[in-house]
Amino acid sequence: MANTNDTMTVKVWRGDKNGGAYQQFVVPRQDNQTVLDVVSWIQQNQDPNLSYRFACRVGMCGSCAMMVNGTPRWTCRTHVNKVLDANTLVVAPLRNLPPIKDLVADMDPFFDKWIDAGGHHDPSASRYDAMPQIAPDDAQRAVANESIECINCAVCYAACDTVAHNENYLGPAALQRAWTLYNDEKVNDTDAVLAAVSGKGGCHNCHSQGSCSLYCPNELNPMRAIAGLKAATIKHQLKRGR
Repeated sequence: MANTNDTMTVKVWRGDKNGGAYQQFVVPRQDNQTVLDVVSWIQQNQDPNLSYRFACRVGMCGSCAMMVNGTPRWTCRTHVNKVLDANTLVVAPLRNLPPIKDLVADMDPFFDKWIDAGGHHDPSASRYDAMPQIAPDDAQRAVANESIECINCAVCYAACDTVAHNENYLGPAALQRAWTLYNDEKVNDTDAVLAAVSGKGGCHNCHSQGSCSLYCPNELNPMRAIAGLKAATIKHQLKRGR
C-alpha cells in the first residue's frame, strides 16, 4: 500500500464490562486501507495492549465485526475511504453484546439465543439410514437455502434495535436459523422449531424495521425469514385451535 502522506483521527473504545472511554490515535492514511488495517496498525505501532478479534482477514469468518462510525461492519472488508467521516473513524465493539476488553465483544449471549431458538439440527434419520433424495430445485429446499450462508458474525444482532430494547428477544440470526430448519425436510420435528420461536422473546417481538437485512454482509434477509416464522406460528396455532 502506497503512503499518501496524510493522517486521520481514530477514536477507539477502551474498557471492559465495567465501563470505558474512547482513546484517540493519529494514524497514517494509506491507499486501499481497511478498518482492520487501521486497528492492527494501532496495536502494532502505538498500543500493544489493544485487544481486538480477527482471523481470516478476507471476509469469510466474520470474527472482525465491530462498530465503525456507529454501524456494524466486517472491518476486514470495510475500506477507510468509504466510511471516513470528517477525517475521523470511531471504532467500538459490537453493540448489544457485553464487551470483554476493548474491541472484543462477548458472543455468549448471541449463541445462547441461537440455542434457545432451537438452532441445532435434529435429524429425522440416522447415519445408518439411506440419505433422503431432495431435488435442489425443490421449492421448500430453495427457501431453506436462502439463509444457510449465515456465518454467525452477529452484525445483524448488533444492528437490531429490538435486541437493544428487549433483552429476551432471540435476535435475527437465531430466528433466521430457525426458519432454515423449519423448511429443511430432513429435520425431525418442525413443530418443536415453531414452539421455540413463538414464546417470550420470539419472532413476534420483531418490529420489522429491517436493519438486520440492511447490514448483513452476506446480503441475507433475516427480516423475510422472521416474517415466514410469524406466518407459520400463527397457522400452527389456528390448526391447533380447530
